[in-house]
Amino acid sequence: MADESVVQIDGPWRHRSVSAGGTRFHVVEAGEGPLVLLLHGFPQFWWSWHRQLVSLAGAGFRAAAVDLRGYGGSDKPPRGYDLITLTRDAAGLVRALGAASATVVGHDWGGLLAWTMGVYQPRVVQRLAVVSAPHPLRLRTAIATDPLGQGWAARHTLGFQLPMGPERLLVRDDAAQVGHLLRAWSAPGWPDTAGERLYRSAFQIPGVAHCALEYHRWAVRSIVRPDGLRYARRMRAPVRVPTLQLHGSLDRYVLPRSAQGSGRYVDAPYRWRLIEGVGHFPHEERPEAFDTELLSWLAAGQ
Repeated sequence: MADESVVQIDGPWRHRSVSAGGTRFHVVEAGEGPLVLLLHGFPQFWWSWHRQLVSLAGAGFRAAAVDLRGYGGSDKPPRGYDLITLTRDAAGLVRALGAASATVVGHDWGGLLAWTMGVYQPRVVQRLAVVSAPHPLRLRTAIATDPLGQGWAARHTLGFQLPMGPERLLVRDDAAQVGHLLRAWSAPGWPDTAGERLYRSAFQIPGVAHCALEYHRWAVRSIVRPDGLRYARRMRAPVRVPTLQLHGSLDRYVLPRSAQGSGRYVDAPYRWRLIEGVGHFPHEERPEAFDTELLSWLAAGQ
């Protein structure tokens, strides 16, 4: 069993505890300048952005990577794992960090959260960069219309709906299943042994496995509930901030064809970039290529 000290990793950054809306978040910052908020995905924590903390700081930005609600060194309350509450978390973090607005960069679940911020919290968002994450309505369509493709690729989400068993499976045998998911969704050669060890350890912090699966449970169970129906209606509104969408050509979890078409939900400058030779984690699998795309897009907006 791990504890929160495993996410207190030393480096050219600073660790902070920041409160937003009554919830305590672990935030890791580097650099000075316009704020870039970095939101990780499943089954990870702030460390997924450690290379971008360095590159963004070097390019004149203040980068802040957060452990999302339920992950890493952040609070793990029993509720609040819906995208609407998570959006309030992220908006509150921007303000708690002393900024009126920020560029929001999100991967996987962090990407779904970024899309949602663009609709629910437009005043807090200057620009969006979404990684390995279709627009939420585009993802729903892809699963429904491509059951043997995207539906099968995301099959684990259905398995996560069962009570308690999935949590036990994910942390069993030193969280071996976490390492399996990372390797299954990436191109060959990633992660390395040290990186996998970090993610497996962080997932064994008490409460993380359950909280992480609550994201997936809300996504499926809310589809026919009033809160989910309201969310879907609200998300039909266009995103009105410049948006960059990055995706790995070998992503076997969110297929590239499922992500394409998300631009229809953006009523602002929009850029799609497919990064060749990488899977679901392009910012970690090929950080140089990823940073080139992200930094050139950020520079275009300055």
